Amino acid sequence: MILIDRLIEAIHRTNNPSVAGLDTAFDYLPQDMRQGVNGLEDAASKILEFNKKIIDAIYEFIPAVKVQIAYYEMYGIAGLKAFKETCDYAKKAGLIVINDIKRNDIGATASCYSKAYLSGVEINGKKYSEFYSDFITVNGYLGSDGIKPFVEDCEKYDKGLFILAKTSNPSSGEMQDKVFEDGNTLYETMGDNIAKWGESLMGKYGYSNVGAVVGATHKAQAEKLRERLSNVFFLIPGYGAQGGTAEDLSVCFDKNGNGGIVNSSRGILCAYRKEEYKNLSFEKAAAQAVIDMRDDIVKAIKK
Repeated sequence: MILIDRLIEAIHRTNNPSVAGLDTAFDYLPQDMRQGVNGLEDAASKILEFNKKIIDAIYEFIPAVKVQIAYYEMYGIAGLKAFKETCDYAKKAGLIVINDIKRNDIGATASCYSKAYLSGVEINGKKYSEFYSDFITVNGYLGSDGIKPFVEDCEKYDKGLFILAKTSNPSSGEMQDKVFEDGNTLYETMGDNIAKWGESLMGKYGYSNVGAVVGATHKAQAEKLRERLSNVFFLIPGYGAQGGTAEDLSVCFDKNGNGGIVNSSRGILCAYRKEEYKNLSFEKAAAQAVIDMRDDIVKAIKK
């Protein structure tokens, strides 16, 4: 079964079109886990411990995790080891792993990034793959030569991409909303390209392994992209801490309730700090936040 179909069926099985973002900073950990920590290796070890407990608490309720590599790179080599072990642990728990790396460059360098996170690298006839990913996020604004190596590896190894189209940050419109002479915006043009790049990787539910990142914080633009891109699956950031609501992002889904998966990071990782979860351990608070997010989004989509 093609990857996008496995993701959609995992969403159906859990009745949950959301993904837990493991964008784990050391400061997000409870005070007792931070005490006595000295140096990067100690910090990374505690982050990994925290992530594993979160995964153990939520894996039954959610189809996927999204692991943002910047939160691990800042802790150096120890952080990258925690990143790798987090991805491996999530895979063993049966979760789809989306690595939020937003990589790209010219074709030759793009190929190296793809080897690092999708296909693996060959050394003396043997293939090695250090960082496990099902999907990765990619910046497509360098054009098709920077996307082709990723798409080729997706075809060979049944992997997937979420390519930046309309991002959730407040200033995204400074570039992405610019209008060309043909009347299309930059983000609409990118959306059209994403649809084209994914034509060879279509699944039985009518969506491709090549999807788009479409922020929940820009409802009007997201609605335009959903109408325009009937075969493109959306990764939807911006819910919760960034200000996006379930009602805002409901426009990202098709009439059958398919077509997207919504990310929340701080809202899950730091749920234990919220008043409504204050009597729960951090992992139980995360699980309850996942359930509450699920119910909020499903209700909005059905409405």
